[in-house]
Amino acid sequence: MVHEHTMAERLEQLQERRAKVHAGGGEDKLEKHRAKGKLTARERLDALLDAGSFQEVGAFRRNRTTTFGMDKADMAADGVVTGSGSVFGRPVHVASQDFTVMGGSAGEAHSIKVTEMLNASLTTGTPFIFINDSGGARVQEGIDSLSGYGKVFYANVKLSGAVPQISIIAGPCAGGAAYSPALTDFIIQTRKAHMFITGPGVIKQVTGEEVTQDELGGADAHMGRSGVVHFVADDDEQAILIAQKLLSFLPQNNTEDAPIVNPDDVVEPNPKLRDILPVQSNKGYDVREVIAEIVDHRDFLEVQAGWAMNIVIGFGRVNGRTVGIVANQPKVMSGVLDIDSSDKASKFIRFCNAFNIPLVNLVDVPGFLPGVAQEHNGIIRHGAKMLYAYSAATVPKITVVLRKAYGGAYLAMCSKDLGADKVFAWPTAEIAVMGAEGAANVVFRREIDAADDKEARRQELVEEYRETFSTPYMAASRGLVDDIIDPADTRREIAMALELLIGKRELRPAKKHGLGPA
Repeated sequence: MVHEHTMAERLEQLQERRAKVHAGGGEDKLEKHRAKGKLTARERLDALLDAGSFQEVGAFRRNRTTTFGMDKADMAADGVVTGSGSVFGRPVHVASQDFTVMGGSAGEAHSIKVTEMLNASLTTGTPFIFINDSGGARVQEGIDSLSGYGKVFYANVKLSGAVPQISIIAGPCAGGAAYSPALTDFIIQTRKAHMFITGPGVIKQVTGEEVTQDELGGADAHMGRSGVVHFVADDDEQAILIAQKLLSFLPQNNTEDAPIVNPDDVVEPNPKLRDILPVQSNKGYDVREVIAEIVDHRDFLEVQAGWAMNIVIGFGRVNGRTVGIVANQPKVMSGVLDIDSSDKASKFIRFCNAFNIPLVNLVDVPGFLPGVAQEHNGIIRHGAKMLYAYSAATVPKITVVLRKAYGGAYLAMCSKDLGADKVFAWPTAEIAVMGAEGAANVVFRREIDAADDKEARRQELVEEYRETFSTPYMAASRGLVDDIIDPADTRREIAMALELLIGKRELRPAKKHGLGPA
């Protein structure tokens, strides 16, 4: 007689199967993973998502490969936990690789699960967060594994500019796997993680170079040297806090504005802003002090803080509204623009534009960095990205010239001619083709040569040039500066401009997309 299973028996079977999936690679492997100071794939999602909000998709998916013993392999969730949940009450889609299941290797079913979540993000207009912890492609599955990667990359590109994509690198991320994070908007890497295309072993074999995993692809290498990552976290918990904080500044997708969060309505004059600039115009200072006095609650999330530090980028709020801030940093290399800072800023500007985040630009720039290496490595090509990104951006653009704004770098920091909606200048602003010293040598060379006391005459003419051009008044007289303001009023002026520009609409020529410098 056929035994008809009762509902209770069937539910018991479901619970058993689910418990087996939740155990990943087994309790011993989970403990070994935790012993390294890491959270498990599911613990990471528990920490990221609001309690009780996770809805798993594909827990019982299996691989279909039978070669190399794969028919006998029992891989919980095929090594990746996928689904949806919420962060601060706002829906997101997630994927979290499980290193305890075959080293988190990406097989066909694994990558298809990730791709389905990416596509679900696009359909629902929700951000996507991918927690990477994987030994790479699942070699036993051969070309099916590669095909899976291809599907993920294609989906990353489809989502680009439509919904925010955040990658957390919480373990190894090698070979082709590293290209998915590179296609997303932000990468958060923990100090226990490594990311590279070819590992130390292969490099030694091919080039003879010896390098450790940390030196090659550790968090510090990618923040300080390559500029690949946007945030460095000490551990999984901190990486998740950064992801949550980052999401709080962003809209759900490109058809929405960022949420208004905890507005600080104080816009009274702030005298502290008058005392930040040094008296000598060639002395450095930390522009982040200016930023802190402008944004709500001094709350500024800096992006890529350890790379190309001559420019500062990141998110803040003014009266509760998210703004993207781009600021020259006079304390590092006098705040010049160079190849790396141009790349860093232009990518950030494009992100803000895609997601309707107004740009606030704080300018104190003596020019583009001179030098043979800069020219040979393509400063023309890279510097042009700044001009391109600002010109192409149709979000509200507010520029405040704090001090130096010289030459092409003045234009590249979102001048009026590049479409800035509002340009304010502090009385200390020097807007000119070049510094007075250099300009006088060019303009008045003959007069200086003809003088009896050349040095005294040169100083006179330097002062004359400075009085004429190295002030904001000439630019204001030409309409290139909208107003010269008391530094204490900077926050108020920005807040009022944002309020005015909230409904800004700017039509551009119909085309697939522009072709910016590479």
